[in-house]
Amino acid sequence: MMTFFVARGEDLPLDAAARSASPSGFVRLSDGITEYRLSGPAGGDLVVLVPGLTVPLGYWDAVVDALNARGYRTLAYSGYGRGLSDRIHGRYDQPLFIRQLTELLAALDLDPACHLVGTSMGALVAMAYTAGAFTAPVSLTVIGPAGLSSASSTARRVLRFETLAALLGRRLGQRALRAHMGHNVHTEADSRRLTALVGQTYRHEGSIYALVCTVRDYPLAGQEQLYSRVGQLDLPKLLLWGEHDAVTPRDLMDQVRTLLRPAEAQVVADCGHMAPYEQPAVVTARLTQFFSTVEAKA
Repeated sequence: MMTFFVARGEDLPLDAAARSASPSGFVRLSDGITEYRLSGPAGGDLVVLVPGLTVPLGYWDAVVDALNARGYRTLAYSGYGRGLSDRIHGRYDQPLFIRQLTELLAALDLDPACHLVGTSMGALVAMAYTAGAFTAPVSLTVIGPAGLSSASSTARRVLRFETLAALLGRRLGQRALRAHMGHNVHTEADSRRLTALVGQTYRHEGSIYALVCTVRDYPLAGQEQLYSRVGQLDLPKLLLWGEHDAVTPRDLMDQVRTLLRPAEAQVVADCGHMAPYEQPAVVTARLTQFFSTVEAKA
């Protein structure tokens, strides 16, 4: 287990004072405090939004507002190490993030028979959760899903050397994160917005440590078996992919369709890896159309 470190640029503690000004809710789970926002009409069908590798829950704001306006109830949350959720001193592996999602639904007394939506690494979390869930979600949507690109394998091998990983994280982590933000989206304007959203939360101590540990501990490649397992489930599935995705290249879309067997798949035009952030109106319209189809068949 890597020794916890504080990187350059992390000048804020994550404590009660830091959370007091936030409109979010906070709940203590077995691994630590999780930041969440539960909004929309209490009687609406629940949509749970599972975050990706780097982003806080504010990533979903425009989609949340649009879904709430259409009568859906939404749960967005920040993964451990992101947003105002706790920085865990330990492994950031698949069991941690599945446990967080499972315990969050239980703590808030929410029905796990929901519409589950995951983006990037969050798609892997959503799929792994679905594969092992006692109560299956009503539907599963994956957006720009991780797990098949080999690009993360090299970084994971390098970060297994603990001393080197900590050195790189302390000195270069914030710079690498900013570069990654620009790589995630298609336009300079979206890059500036995204960097501002993410950058503020990465000022909290332990943020880069959490990111480094996740890249090292969470299998972001070689997940063909998970895709195939979920593909065999009798569950409505939707696949969305950004037209100019440079993180999980669109060349992988045919492979995902073969393994996951989604009922529907669509390329979202004029965006990169972060379709819900770059094209929220398009994504929301597609989600609600899919949800309506699922509900009509129920």
